[in-house]
Amino acid sequence: MSTPAMTRPAGTEAASAAHSGERTAVEHSVTASETTTTAPAVVRARNLRVVYGEQVALGNVDLDVHPGEVVALLGHSGSGKSTLMKTLTGIAPFTADTLTVAGREVAKQNPAGLRGLRSDVGYVFQHFNLVPRLSALTNVLTGGLHSAGPVNILGTFSRAQRTQALDLLDRVGLAHKSRQRCRDLSGGEQQRVAIARALMQQPRLILADEPVASLDPRLAGNILGLLRDIAREEQIPVIVSLHVVGLARRYADRVLGLHSGELVFAGPAANLTEKEVHQIYGTDTELLEN
Repeated sequence: MSTPAMTRPAGTEAASAAHSGERTAVEHSVTASETTTTAPAVVRARNLRVVYGEQVALGNVDLDVHPGEVVALLGHSGSGKSTLMKTLTGIAPFTADTLTVAGREVAKQNPAGLRGLRSDVGYVFQHFNLVPRLSALTNVLTGGLHSAGPVNILGTFSRAQRTQALDLLDRVGLAHKSRQRCRDLSGGEQQRVAIARALMQQPRLILADEPVASLDPRLAGNILGLLRDIAREEQIPVIVSLHVVGLARRYADRVLGLHSGELVFAGPAANLTEKEVHQIYGTDTELLEN
């Protein structure tokens, strides 16, 4: 896989975030439709199901995710959002008529195949999962360890890897903080480092599991805007789990609504009405806003 071109000029977190936030809802919708009409699906699932004993954790989900798309998973804790993500890399046991991710049939992968599949999927976590004492640059470099040789794993990265990592920090607006320890960065800056680390894998898919739950509302929008821009510009689809309906409406192309493991809504984010939100969340209508 070729290294994606990352050429955005460096800037402050606020400046980069403002750039992401300038997209209007109309621009967002048009761009999404243009990028997903002809490209083959990166994720394809049919009758995807996860059962633990007698408990159905995920029931009969159908899903297609195409390059350039942002798909939001909505639902209460325990609704099946994280379980769905785990099936895509073979972490959760599942049954399915079909489950392919990045051209691989997940159920047919041996341990080596699963490692290869997981290297094709970049992860962004709620609590960043960075090494606080290491610099932003070194944390980003760890995203490339799956393809590093024995010497690199011991701590020596090539000049090409360092150049790529710096380019990615530039892409997320943090090139000027490349040598700063992650423990000294703000929450929003740490999540940007985590996104750059995921891109260091040169992924074909990004899974973002509650990536903004630890951030205040302004930073939450900034991070989701950045993920949306990456999906569009690099043609890397993003599946993101969220709790706040307003964020899904603003930053996602499509929404999957889960309730107790069952898919109760699947459609464009613009079609998510109060009726559908009640199917997903019950009477928790305060989740409509913010």
